[in-house]
Amino acid sequence: MNDKVSVGAIAGSYGVRGELRVKSYCAVPEDIETYSPLTSEDGKRSFAIALVRPIKNGFVARITDVTSKEEADALRGTVLFARRDQLPSLPDDEFYHADLIGLEVFDTGGTLIGKVKTVQNHGADDLLETQLAGTSATVFLPFTKAAVPTVDLATGRIIADPPDGILPDAKAD
Repeated sequence: MNDKVSVGAIAGSYGVRGELRVKSYCAVPEDIETYSPLTSEDGKRSFAIALVRPIKNGFVARITDVTSKEEADALRGTVLFARRDQLPSLPDDEFYHADLIGLEVFDTGGTLIGKVKTVQNHGADDLLETQLAGTSATVFLPFTKAAVPTVDLATGRIIADPPDGILPDAKAD
């Protein structure tokens, strides 16, 4: 498992004094501040985030040493990571998205379906974008207890019971 988890991203500058627009990926959006200092994906940059106020789709935030609009704009698109040990432990039936990516997905008969490529959420439940074994094609599995009854992080396996019509039909002999 990764020792870092993505908790947000810098969306650009806010105003002319170096404030930033920050998106939070946390269940409680304000918690992003409590995981500070955050790092860039490569870990080479560290950011002490201080939230100033909420705005639509995020927060206005300050970062030490960022004092101009240009410096804030240069950080646009930076994904913010927290160390796993900073984050709260989760109940048995909840998972960090980062832990699901790369897991092999098997059907209830033990046949390999593919690997989790991404975890998407477009307003309803999470969807596991799964790259089908032996192809470049992907399918979206609903990440519900009915469709994904077992997630075993220790063995790196997911057991799925996809709803009819999700997987492409096997070719008839």
